[in-house]
Amino acid sequence: MKESRRTRRMERHHKRSNDSNASLNMVSLMDIFTILVFFLLVSAGDTEVLPTPKKITLPESTAEKAPKKNVVIMVNDQEIKVLGKKVANVRAVKRSKNPIIPNLMSELEQYGKAASRNKKAKYDPKKGITIMGDKAIPYQILKKIMLTCASANFTNISLAVVQKGPAQEGL
Repeated sequence: MKESRRTRRMERHHKRSNDSNASLNMVSLMDIFTILVFFLLVSAGDTEVLPTPKKITLPESTAEKAPKKNVVIMVNDQEIKVLGKKVANVRAVKRSKNPIIPNLMSELEQYGKAASRNKKAKYDPKKGITIMGDKAIPYQILKKIMLTCASANFTNISLAVVQKGPAQEGL
């Protein structure tokens, strides 16, 4: 019996698809991965993430500006820290009648003096200060910290917050 042209064509097609030496073209896949890696590197460099200790729960806000590299004051329910160094106890600050926190003032003045001596100082009062305070701290403490910062010539004060997403704004 003679085979039709269609049958022979189908046999050739099946032989080609069962080829064990078939391979993938990896050039386009590598191009996609290169673009993806480049995009991730560029976008990761634009943001600065402040370290968030476990004891501090930041308030939510619709902040639009990214934080700058400033002196960071961390405040929780027990202590006040400047760049990770404990400078004051919150209970003692709360009991004090003095509107300025002396230990915080001296610490900030050291950064101000270092900036005036060295033009390439890491922290400059002109750049400002970021207060990373727990959302449960009393306003009285926050007010004393801000007054102390202003007295030490750190007048550009920012408050660290968690940025609220567009779906959460109506809450």
